[in-house]
Amino acid sequence: MKPLPRRQQNRLDRERRILDAALKVFSEMGYSGTTMDAVAAEAGLTKPTLYSYFPSKESLFQAMMLGKRDRMLDVFEHPSPEGMVQDLYTFAWDYADTVMRPDLLSLARLIIGEVQRFPEIGRAYQASGPDHLLRGIMRYLADRRDEGLLDFEDAELAAQDLWGLILSAPRTQALYMPDSPPDRATLARYIDNGLRVFLKAYSTAPQADLQQLEALKGAHPQQVRHDA
Repeated sequence: MKPLPRRQQNRLDRERRILDAALKVFSEMGYSGTTMDAVAAEAGLTKPTLYSYFPSKESLFQAMMLGKRDRMLDVFEHPSPEGMVQDLYTFAWDYADTVMRPDLLSLARLIIGEVQRFPEIGRAYQASGPDHLLRGIMRYLADRRDEGLLDFEDAELAAQDLWGLILSAPRTQALYMPDSPPDRATLARYIDNGLRVFLKAYSTAPQADLQQLEALKGAHPQQVRHDA
């Protein structure tokens, strides 16, 4: 792949720095408490430079959330040659390793605490986070249905089942019990079981898919990918 021109690469590097700084500030101060001054200071930039990349706190928040979700959806945008079961397994761990990060859990807690007084914060989080991810899952599952690999009537319900089965319980625990997050073995237990239930419910060849899933078990990453 041809390397990017230096100016373009520098811009991408600076944007990544801004988004990393934004996540740190948002996760510590919440949406309403975050200021562009604080993000600029965390990123080591002037406020005019920050505004040249993101014209408002709202656009910065959206870009930060969409970037995390887009990386989780990468496996669905570029399916593996190993097939659907591998894609679902990879997604499940990418999803876990992202949403179980302490900074993202902290951000979610702060937003939950703010939505009663500021409903627009909840709407912004939902639109740029869960709703965006849900649409990507729906597209992937609908394509697999068109290929005859899955069978369902409602793509939204199938997508909701997928991410609910693989991580809903341990993430809820981590949100409300930050001092005792689930370990990797617990995450593996829920992911493996959730994918088994999903494939039994929706696969057109469940036995073959379950055998492939069984072969993948234990092959998950051992450390959280903090660049996920």
